[in-house]
Amino acid sequence: MSYSSLHECILDLEKKGELLRIKEEVDPYMEMAAIHLRIHEKGGPAILFERVKGTKYNCVSNLFGTLERSQYVFRNSFSQVQHLIHVKNNPANIFNHFFQSLALLKTAFHAWPLKNPLQKPILFEEIKISDLPQIHHWQQDGGAFITLPQVYSEDIENPGVFNANLGMYRIQLSGNEYKQNQEVGLHYQLHRGIGVHQSKAKLKGEPLKISIFVGGPPAHSVAAVMPLPENMSELTFAGALASRRFRYFYKDGYCISSDADFVITGEVNDEVKPEGPFGDHLGYYSLTHPFPVMKVHKVYAKKNAIWPFTVVGRPPQEDTAFGQLIHKLTGSALQKEIPGLKEIHAVDAAGVHPLLLAIGSERYTPYNQTKQPAELLTIANHILGKGQLSLAKFLLITANHQDQLDTHDIPAFFQYILERIHLHRDIHFYTHTSIDTLDYSGHALNQGSKVVLAAYGEKIRTLSTEIPSVLANYKTQIIIPGIIALQWQTFTTYEQEAEAIAELIKNWRKEDFENIPLIVLCDDVDFCKNSFSNFLWVSFTRCNPAMDMYGINANTIYKHWACDALIMDSRSKPHHAPPLLKNVEVEKRVDEILTRAAIKF
Repeated sequence: MSYSSLHECILDLEKKGELLRIKEEVDPYMEMAAIHLRIHEKGGPAILFERVKGTKYNCVSNLFGTLERSQYVFRNSFSQVQHLIHVKNNPANIFNHFFQSLALLKTAFHAWPLKNPLQKPILFEEIKISDLPQIHHWQQDGGAFITLPQVYSEDIENPGVFNANLGMYRIQLSGNEYKQNQEVGLHYQLHRGIGVHQSKAKLKGEPLKISIFVGGPPAHSVAAVMPLPENMSELTFAGALASRRFRYFYKDGYCISSDADFVITGEVNDEVKPEGPFGDHLGYYSLTHPFPVMKVHKVYAKKNAIWPFTVVGRPPQEDTAFGQLIHKLTGSALQKEIPGLKEIHAVDAAGVHPLLLAIGSERYTPYNQTKQPAELLTIANHILGKGQLSLAKFLLITANHQDQLDTHDIPAFFQYILERIHLHRDIHFYTHTSIDTLDYSGHALNQGSKVVLAAYGEKIRTLSTEIPSVLANYKTQIIIPGIIALQWQTFTTYEQEAEAIAELIKNWRKEDFENIPLIVLCDDVDFCKNSFSNFLWVSFTRCNPAMDMYGINANTIYKHWACDALIMDSRSKPHHAPPLLKNVEVEKRVDEILTRAAIKF
């Protein structure tokens, strides 16, 4: 079915047994987030909080907590939107699937935004920021945040909904230096369309008008996170996925979503204020940094409006299911855009952007008996120049013509790469470049390095599961064949650690590590060994390739770095953000709330 409101979706989920109502009063200060995390971790249903301290509005979370629930919500439009994307990538499919393509006419109709013939502000009441649910997620968060906003902006040179951008960037409602009810913090990162709009407004010397929609049909939230081309409005995708045209009107020069539960309007200029900290999706806090301030114009709420939110933290969380939904919808769309790319996987357990695994083609010199990466390097550069993929920090890429390799079988993929990588040829660094805003392994905000490990050819080593005798006096663990985690002293400074690591490895010989090509230095080897997800999270969120990678017998030949065995320093550094930790007292209160409500999670 198509939903005209968030309320309709919630009632539908309840009929299916996919909704949990919590009737006891809960505190938005960490309690609601803790309940959400507990229930999401167990694969539980969507959660409706009916009594939230400090606000009259109900709140809902975990709507998209599983791929199965998301597919159920969009069951009437899912296949048609998939086909629409498929046709866009290959127009010939219109004729190959003619009757199915006829159904796209209806989907295309729904994609066309509908301007209400009459402005209907009577549907909304005017409220204040302080009337909204003030949800504080993690203990060190700088204040209350909106975590499922739809941030709308228009191109000042080409105004209107068809040149608009709808994005999801967290909004800080309180705390720090924000004037209560007058200002909110607007956090947007690299490669976001809103930045283009703000740049154009700045050149004209005008503020950028912003509308923040919260709630409405669930398709509107999904549209805000879809990686669409810059020339395609997310409002069209929202309508197609909702099977209902995106309805809007203008008031005081601001676009208002007619179906949203809440709308905040305001302006952004050059002013910035400290925003954060915020417990983020890499599993660490993103720290306090200057970000744009939005001067609040007005705040609106529907009668009986419902406030949707999510909680992010160390993956997997609800945003993981968002990613799965997008992947399911788009299928091989990216492969159509990057010639030679067969498969790509942003590894959620490593925080998404820190680690990409890819399979490409190697077709440049089929006559050459020596197999080595060539086309793979072209594909790698294309990947690292593509939208948010350009934020990737580690890219492992290979070619596999027998199609027996799967990027989602992560241990097997690592072993395949490590069996074939030529450490004197196949390591390619990108230094002093942009990385994810949320990744604090770099030397400054948004700044760090990247590395491509491109391996292709015949197997050149049999990976070992034995600890070399030279490591007998150290605390070590084999993670998988070919990878050793080594617990090492607490990190001090780069200067001191460079000397310490040089001393550590000075007696390590190439022969000792011929079948162990990767050693990872860590703070807690038992934690890394406990699960492969733990290993991935530690290794790739805490390592800045150009500064934290060393090698046995490392050398540089014609500016190309090489070694006999690769060492990653994945210890916590003083400049890293702290990891997210649950609050013991809050967890006890959550136990009591769930016990009183006879909820077993």
